[in-house]
Amino acid sequence: MSQWAVEVENLEKRFGDFVAVDGLSFRVRKGEVFGFLGPNGAGKSTTIRMLCGILPPTGGRGQVAGFDIRTEAERIKERIGYMSQRFSLYEDLTVEQNIDFFSGIYKIPKAKKRDRKDWVIQMAGLERHLKVRTSLLPVGLKQRLSLGCAVMHEPDIIFLDEPTAGVDPLNRKRFWDLIYDMTERGATVFVTTHYMDEAEYCDRLGLIHGGRLVALGSPGELKSLPEQGSLEVRCEDPKGAMERIRKEVPGVLEVALFGDALRLMVEDEGLAMEAIMRLFEGKHMKLRKIAPSLEDVFIFLTDPSRSRPGKK
Repeated sequence: MSQWAVEVENLEKRFGDFVAVDGLSFRVRKGEVFGFLGPNGAGKSTTIRMLCGILPPTGGRGQVAGFDIRTEAERIKERIGYMSQRFSLYEDLTVEQNIDFFSGIYKIPKAKKRDRKDWVIQMAGLERHLKVRTSLLPVGLKQRLSLGCAVMHEPDIIFLDEPTAGVDPLNRKRFWDLIYDMTERGATVFVTTHYMDEAEYCDRLGLIHGGRLVALGSPGELKSLPEQGSLEVRCEDPKGAMERIRKEVPGVLEVALFGDALRLMVEDEGLAMEAIMRLFEGKHMKLRKIAPSLEDVFIFLTDPSRSRPGKK
């Protein structure tokens, strides 16, 4: 049997003259947490909808759980769970009614319905909220209920499209604990997110920009990309220095204030350090190289001033 839960080759989606997804190729291993990152409009949600059999591709090929996304969409839907950022719940139903409804949608056998229902209730911490109308739930509980409903049929692959948008940090952490629990049971998780701290939780990441894949690897591998550099500058007037650095230091992709220091993302560390030393000559200043964060990598690879990346 294949070790891959998802396989995509030259996948493309066009809407008239607009290319939303442009030649994507990647594979997702069974049992891993795969993060799909990119700015708004990059093509993340369109890709997920094609993989889930909801949207037909314009070009290329793909397989999910061993089934072709063009010709076997219904077989795919039987093997996956899908949760969108809108939670996909019926707001006018109670918590219990939502669970019962999705149990029927997924055709869970009568002998298993009680066990799966109890699992969702316990997993989501909803024991005291069964009769509460879903629209009245706090966002964190609504999120967990949506996840429970999406996976109550025990799918092999779970697609999560911006599942923690608008959720506070504590509930986001609890949500990721649930994701890890599912992967320990053998599930594969494909997740899109805007939160860089969440990206660190993933086994591997795909960065998409303008419909194209610009980087693929583990968080550690992406932070080790050789063509980027990160610097920290400490000086007496960091706010004033920020504008001078933007204007006078070549190859600065991003400069931001972090406490009493400046954090720079640069194209060439050597050239930038020389320019900064000249800029602060005779003044008190400390300059050092630092390890780039995933946010630094993300900014570097999706910066609109860079040339459009080629297909990978």
